[in-house]
Amino acid sequence: MKTLIKTLFALFIVVAVINPVSAQSQKAIKQAKKAAEIKGLIDSKNYIFQASYMYPSGGGSRYLTSPYDLTVSPDTIEAYLPYFGVAYSGAGYNSNEDNGIKFKSTKFDYAIKTKKDGSYTINIKANDTRNATQMTLQVYTNGNADLTVISMNRQQIRFNGYIKERSKPKV
Repeated sequence: MKTLIKTLFALFIVVAVINPVSAQSQKAIKQAKKAAEIKGLIDSKNYIFQASYMYPSGGGSRYLTSPYDLTVSPDTIEAYLPYFGVAYSGAGYNSNEDNGIKFKSTKFDYAIKTKKDGSYTINIKANDTRNATQMTLQVYTNGNADLTVISMNRQQIRFNGYIKERSKPKV
């Protein structure tokens, strides 16, 4: 009887030790898969940055309830983002004009730098927009991302969100 109790106790200890290790390895596999997916999107230059929060330079974060994004494809950058902050001379506040960060660029500079931790820093400069716009996109291996936008006639603004795959064109 003592041997049976000792055997069951040893078996219980083995199961208790192995189970958390298995859960940790499952999590590591899931993280590695997500990191590979993000790398593929970044390398293909074919993804969408979906903004969730914005942080104007004047302070006070704002949760974005509408879909705002930056779409990246190999030949086009398209921004549809809100703006809150100070606009300098020449920015134009015509009531018929939408004052968000909205443009489509086919002439742009795009540079990727991979960091030691596996994250990416992507610098984008639109060369054919009304306001010279520079963007820095920091993408993490889990898909989270931060976008900083610097315009010639406006205060800098930062967005927080995530990277996702662009939907396939309908045929």
